[in-house]
Amino acid sequence: MDIVKEQFIKEFNLDEYIRKVPDFPKKGILFYDITGILSSPLAFKYCIDKMAEIYKDQKIDAIAAIEARGFLFASPFAYKLGIPVIPIRKKGKLPGVTLSKKYDLEYAQAEIEVHAADVPRGKNVLLTDDLIATGGTLNAARSLLVEGGAQVPGIFGIVGLPFLNYKNLLDPTPVITLIDFHGE
Repeated sequence: MDIVKEQFIKEFNLDEYIRKVPDFPKKGILFYDITGILSSPLAFKYCIDKMAEIYKDQKIDAIAAIEARGFLFASPFAYKLGIPVIPIRKKGKLPGVTLSKKYDLEYAQAEIEVHAADVPRGKNVLLTDDLIATGGTLNAARSLLVEGGAQVPGIFGIVGLPFLNYKNLLDPTPVITLIDFHGE
């Protein structure tokens, strides 16, 4: 990689790649769209490289990812570190024996599942998603992993919305994000 590209990566501004869409999916919601990161090889590389840099000295045995955009970031990270990916999916998408957890959404209830055999007992599993809003899905996923016998030493997201108080729900697990938006 040449010096100019290396310098650009060090000074990278992810905000330029995240589209803010007002009134989506419903009026009053400001949607933070990460597809600009996915469509830019340099922005995507920056995210994966930063994840690897952040966790390089930690004992991470696997990475669990929330369907579907979490998979996009977890897979290259796992490849880079040589660890397995554990998919956490919506109910009914996984065959075989699963662990499942119901959780509340703003106006409904949802349920996620993980293959019971995929959860490594006694191992450290980093949990990830593309965006952390209220933390409800990640909290349910963390519960699934712990129920399966894993330890969850951290939660990672590309985008964080701390004004929605996700840290209250996800404490005491450390949460790291690459960029935060504060309701603007």
